[in-house]
Amino acid sequence: MRELSVQLIMCFALLFAATSGAGCASQTPSAGCSGQCATSISQGPTNPAVNNDAELNGNYAFTFSGITGNGSVSSVIATVGRFTADGAGNLTNGELETNGVGAGAALVAQSFTGTYSIGADNRGVMTLNFSGSSAKCAFAMLANGNARFIEFDAVGGSGTIGSWTMEKADATAYSTSRIIGDYAFGAAGFDTTNNRAAIEGRFTSNGTGVLANAAGDVDGYGTDYAMNFTAANYAVSDAATGRGTMSLAFTFAGTPDTMNFVFYVVNSGKLFVMESDPVTTATPLLNGVVVQQQIPAGGFTNASLNGNLVISLTGHSACGTVSGVPKAVVGLLTTNGSGALSLTYDENFCRAPNSVTGAPGTYSVASNGRASITIGGYSLVAYLMNVNQIFLFVSDVNVLFGVGEPQTAVSFTNTSLKGAYAGFATNPVGFGVTVFSGEFAANGASPTGTMTGTEDIGASNGPNPGVAFNATCSISPSPTNGRGMMTVTSGTSGNAVIYMISPSKFVAVSMNDPNPAVLDFELSSSALASVSLSSLSLNPTSVTGGNSSTGTVTLSGAAPAGGAQVALSSNNSAASVASSLAVPAGATSATFTVSTSAVAASTTVAISAAHGGVTKTASLTVTPASPPAPSLSSLTLNPTSGIGGAQSSTGTVTLSGPAPTGGAQVALSSNNGAASVASSVAVPAGVTTATFTVNTSVVTASTTVTISAAYGGVSKSATLTVTPPPLPTVSSLTLNPTSVIGGVNSTTGTVTLSGPAPAGGAQVVLSSNNGAASVPSRVFVPAGATSATFAVSTSVVLVSTSVTISASYNSTTQTATLSVTL
Repeated sequence: MRELSVQLIMCFALLFAATSGAGCASQTPSAGCSGQCATSISQGPTNPAVNNDAELNGNYAFTFSGITGNGSVSSVIATVGRFTADGAGNLTNGELETNGVGAGAALVAQSFTGTYSIGADNRGVMTLNFSGSSAKCAFAMLANGNARFIEFDAVGGSGTIGSWTMEKADATAYSTSRIIGDYAFGAAGFDTTNNRAAIEGRFTSNGTGVLANAAGDVDGYGTDYAMNFTAANYAVSDAATGRGTMSLAFTFAGTPDTMNFVFYVVNSGKLFVMESDPVTTATPLLNGVVVQQQIPAGGFTNASLNGNLVISLTGHSACGTVSGVPKAVVGLLTTNGSGALSLTYDENFCRAPNSVTGAPGTYSVASNGRASITIGGYSLVAYLMNVNQIFLFVSDVNVLFGVGEPQTAVSFTNTSLKGAYAGFATNPVGFGVTVFSGEFAANGASPTGTMTGTEDIGASNGPNPGVAFNATCSISPSPTNGRGMMTVTSGTSGNAVIYMISPSKFVAVSMNDPNPAVLDFELSSSALASVSLSSLSLNPTSVTGGNSSTGTVTLSGAAPAGGAQVALSSNNSAASVASSLAVPAGATSATFTVSTSAVAASTTVAISAAHGGVTKTASLTVTPASPPAPSLSSLTLNPTSGIGGAQSSTGTVTLSGPAPTGGAQVALSSNNGAASVASSVAVPAGVTTATFTVNTSVVTASTTVTISAAYGGVSKSATLTVTPPPLPTVSSLTLNPTSVIGGVNSTTGTVTLSGPAPAGGAQVVLSSNNGAASVPSRVFVPAGATSATFAVSTSVVLVSTSVTISASYNSTTQTATLSVTL
């Protein structure tokens, strides 16, 4: 069953106020929420009429980053936690922790329960119950296995805004021992005076609580400092909830420091983390994630960044006399795998649009995944999670922090932006940011597409649910692949620049919103609903019991991200099928096997398939088997390869039953004179097998010969590979001298084979990986000889250059290095 993905519009003002002991007099009722302190709100969610509660089932972990306060005074707030949904409308084992500025902001392992109800449209309501209070919230399903939801409770210029992430959690990973291997981490936040900071790095967990090989960087209010770790440890303290703690001790700029975090396990490769230290002017509240780091064999290199990455960053700017102005950046970072890059980006900076195309830069990746990046006068630091996937910050006063995601290697056009998407504003960095979430549909039309939908808006002056959204959009593959424009005619965010990550995900930034955020659009649950079962077919439609048929299910459209699960069933045990079939993401059909059993009489079986509310049925006739006369069952050769003229093979024919009286004459044949057989082989009466000899002849090239046998109307074949004496391989490549002055000197290369060259000689392929040194395309080793020489010419170089010369023959390659100097 596909994982649930929900986009929640959460109302947690009551949660924070009630659990921190605030009285009702100090609380402002949240839009869409009801509880002991809240009054009924007209735009609040209502219970859906059709129950679809099973979609929310299992353990979930969540994280929240937000801003609380008003237009004059605001501060950072963060939350991590988890709950269990039973698939029948109940939430149990809820637990969360918060941290923020001021007394009562920090809550430790606060428990809650709740109820929920999901309708046929995959939208629902959820009520969270705390000691003495409750909160009622609306949510909508997503298709990608993750969840996003926004804080929706600011009223009259005060309250809390923010965005959340929720993901299905693996309870089997709720232990210290399951957190093992290499990990990368990234987190950002603010201190008590709203100065911004970020950290990123990596470590190796040994599964017993010790974090080794730790490395990291702090973007401390605009300056990059290396984190020199002195100790690091962790523990999953609660095996029932997945709650754990982590401590990082290090020095930066010569100053010792310790950061303490609480986390909730998503799975063994992902943790939601929040700093649990009291927030001060010197200790920011950081919130982020730890993910498994996928290190290539031999470690990361410059080649680990090779292609297009879509980056999305948020930060804080000082604009004239005004500080704390939100800044948002999206763009395309193109790397060449050897240290050069270019960056095209669009930003909303100091409440004005700014676009840069093709800014050149350089980068250097260390084996642990740390990358130093220089673009113009800016220094950036990244830590690789995987090839072409990074945490990233800019070490300037804006403290831009975010991620880089690999862009799918396709040419994006308007048709790429087509289908149902869920969109939301991510990680607001100022109280004035207008957050939203909604469901949208793009038609992929050219030259101008449209995007329509409905969004729920949470702004500092109050919520605005159910707002109609209309926009036109266009996407281009050049000069920047996947960059496009969205012109909004109704709804939030104004005119925005789009960067496509894949056909199922894109990010955007508004160019005229005075308080921007990165906007994230991902495949929506509506995409799931739009795909149903179109047909079911069987081939063949009649089989003898004991044989099988192949079923094919076809969907009405491409399966969404995560694939589509089609339920299968049979109404008779004479034919059996698996309980379900997965149609891969992007595919429209899939096949399955229908296995049958022996029957005494012809039996008609109904095979059924169901998906998307549609059921299709096909009939399969299973017939009884009559006692068969023996026929040829198989033909095998042993060995299946031999040297021509030097080795033979033994063939074995097997009948489906004992040979009749008088024996069975099995006809034999070969399709090539490289291997010969007798015209037939006799299987004695009452026996099921017989053997025969396959003789071979000398060949000059590897030859595949088909040996065939026929009896009882059945033919079988097997292949025998007849090979010539083995060819030699390249055993060495040497250069003399190994260092020359470019354009002045040349050198001599010598290739040596492992044995004499065959008749006709051996053509050894040569190549150079750099124009500083050139070689002929081939060098000829005469028949019977074992080596040959060739000239390596050089060109003038501006810097000393190391060139790799390669020689290849018979699937082997040897290399040698030539230093070309000034």
